[in-house]
Amino acid sequence: MAKNFHFPFTAIEGQEEMKKALLLNAINPSIGGVLIRGEKGTAKSTTVRSLTDILPQIEVMDSCLFNCDPKGNMCDECLSKNKPYKTVFKEMKVVTLPIGSTEDRVIGTIDIEKAIKEGIKSLDKGILADANRNILYLDEVNLLDDHIVDILLDAAAMGWNTIEREGINIRHPSKFILVGTMNPEEGELRPQILDRFGLMVNVDGLMDVKKRVNVIKKVEEFNLNPEIVLEEYSIEQNVLMEQISNARKILPTVKIENDLLEFISQICIEMNIPTNRADITVARTAKTIAALNQRDYVVIDDIKEACELALPHRMRRKPFDPPTLNNEKLEQFFDEFENENDNNDNDNNNEDDSKN
Repeated sequence: MAKNFHFPFTAIEGQEEMKKALLLNAINPSIGGVLIRGEKGTAKSTTVRSLTDILPQIEVMDSCLFNCDPKGNMCDECLSKNKPYKTVFKEMKVVTLPIGSTEDRVIGTIDIEKAIKEGIKSLDKGILADANRNILYLDEVNLLDDHIVDILLDAAAMGWNTIEREGINIRHPSKFILVGTMNPEEGELRPQILDRFGLMVNVDGLMDVKKRVNVIKKVEEFNLNPEIVLEEYSIEQNVLMEQISNARKILPTVKIENDLLEFISQICIEMNIPTNRADITVARTAKTIAALNQRDYVVIDDIKEACELALPHRMRRKPFDPPTLNNEKLEQFFDEFENENDNNDNDNNNEDDSKN
């Protein structure tokens, strides 16, 4: 079977914000995924599919339909197995949701006849089973049925998928890196669905001649001989893979001070964002940015970058208006916060001097 080569993630020209948002979700899927908005031909799908090549392998329970984590949540069948568990390592993959998918295709179905005759909970697994601990890709998410999108977003938020038919219940873990792409020319998403995506980025076509020429050359070279291009970027790919692995280890230790948490909530209030999901997402994203930068503490610049990724699609606006962030107002908040901290530091220094 021929190997399916992906264009190297580190070879993609420009689109730094999109790549950063994907990396942050790869490190910390609890951020809630990313929505990528942009016209056709802006490397959205290419970038998403290339992400798998820089992600570490995952350890899974052997013969499990759901890629259960031996060190995490497991389905009933895996829980019934005796230790030590037999496990295997797998490459992560992109699971694409086809347009027109039914509810049964997404969540899976139970073989009722087998359950009644043989007393076995037999599952015809769905998209969510395949997606567990992988990347779930919703291409043209704005064209999907709202009910299907709601099911996927609920599973992403809860981390579990439950299938109930005729009194029979099967439950399995469903944690994945959620990525949605859309062309805004084909219609916008409802605000309720927008809010469920952790981050959002806009991607535009490259307007620099040299960068566009580089894209032409590299794509043609990759089409002719992908192995050569992959070898050319192997060092950069391995460095980024190691950076992701280290960030995952650092993330649980990252601390964020109370005054910074209060500042995040104040920003969301001042920006008239009613949902608490915004505060939580900004805090999680800021901690992940710190981990990516090999720090175990959050600084103000981490929060600023997190706000730029987590708030634009949550701003109140008129129906069908594109998501935007008031950057001037945001800059003002950060300037005031830094000035207030500088004044407090000066006051503390003056107090110390007077004591001496």
